[in-house]
Amino acid sequence: MKIELMEIIVKDVTDGYVDNSEDGVLGYGGKLNIRPKYQREFIYKLHQRVAVIDSITKNFPLNVMYWIKTDEGNYEILDGQQRTVSICQYINDDFPVENLLFSNLTNTEKNHILNYRLMIYVCEGNDKEVLDWFKIINTAGEKLTEQESRNAVYTGPWLSEAKRIFSKTGCSAYKLAQNYVNGTPIRQDYLETAIKWINKGNIEEYMSIHQHDPNANEIWTYFQNVINWVKLTFPKYRSEMKGLDWGGLYDEHHKKLLDTVKLEKEIESLMIDDDVTNKKGIYSYVLNGKEKHLNIRAFTESQRRQSFEKQKGVCAKCEKTFEIKQMEADHITPWSKGGKTSVDNCQMLCKECNRRKSGA
Repeated sequence: MKIELMEIIVKDVTDGYVDNSEDGVLGYGGKLNIRPKYQREFIYKLHQRVAVIDSITKNFPLNVMYWIKTDEGNYEILDGQQRTVSICQYINDDFPVENLLFSNLTNTEKNHILNYRLMIYVCEGNDKEVLDWFKIINTAGEKLTEQESRNAVYTGPWLSEAKRIFSKTGCSAYKLAQNYVNGTPIRQDYLETAIKWINKGNIEEYMSIHQHDPNANEIWTYFQNVINWVKLTFPKYRSEMKGLDWGGLYDEHHKKLLDTVKLEKEIESLMIDDDVTNKKGIYSYVLNGKEKHLNIRAFTESQRRQSFEKQKGVCAKCEKTFEIKQMEADHITPWSKGGKTSVDNCQMLCKECNRRKSGA
């Protein structure tokens, strides 16, 4: 692999700057692909963009950037997209610094910025060498998420289409599922979630299989089916619904005939039950009946001690005497049958008896 250090002034890098959400971001007279397919979306906030321009105006050095040279003689940014876009946007009057746009500056101030020299390493090599280098140099600035790193490996027509649906600000997936999925599209959270759902968590396998597919219709259709099922099954929205494994619940239950009115009544009752400490788990519980999702409130040390002293250390089942550390608190009337986690409903069992009861 060949690597060359170049000094390129801001004026040349920003020449011909174009930002088209569909076709990408170009600069350097149209010869520089500022946002290749494997790169993340632009995520710098205003204060970060201002810091880049401030460094230039004060003649402070910016971190070295990395480009790769393509077979056609053009270039792609390997590392430095966020800084490059910040510079281009400022020259394009997209944001002010200290209440001044670039066009408001004096000619002297403009020329100072335009003639600032950017230090850029340009490399030539095969795909594997470039991707290996990409992983090595990705140590500065905003750290890549795991999904952004995967995108660098599995670039292709499928990924381009999937990113259009799942990875753009205000994308279709966000508009549909913003109340049900955690994270943000531009950091690839929606795309990662969709792939986890459709392929049971094995993201790399799915991306590898579909890398060269002409479109992402399969995963987009599946994602829509999941979210629409959720909305139909649980028509009353609660904030606890956001971030759940809806894909897994859909796969397990969407073919069942569910009584949505009955489900809502049960959810409402569980939401106000003080013994239920994991409210997000209610949705899994009403579908599969497994109490582990609810994290039922445990008896306090005070309640355990009161029951132990009341029983004089005698196990309520085998009637043998134990130390308190050898015993466990148990619901006399199970929580599932209306029993509360209160001292009146607490009995102390030896560990063996409690184990037998739990397994019964």
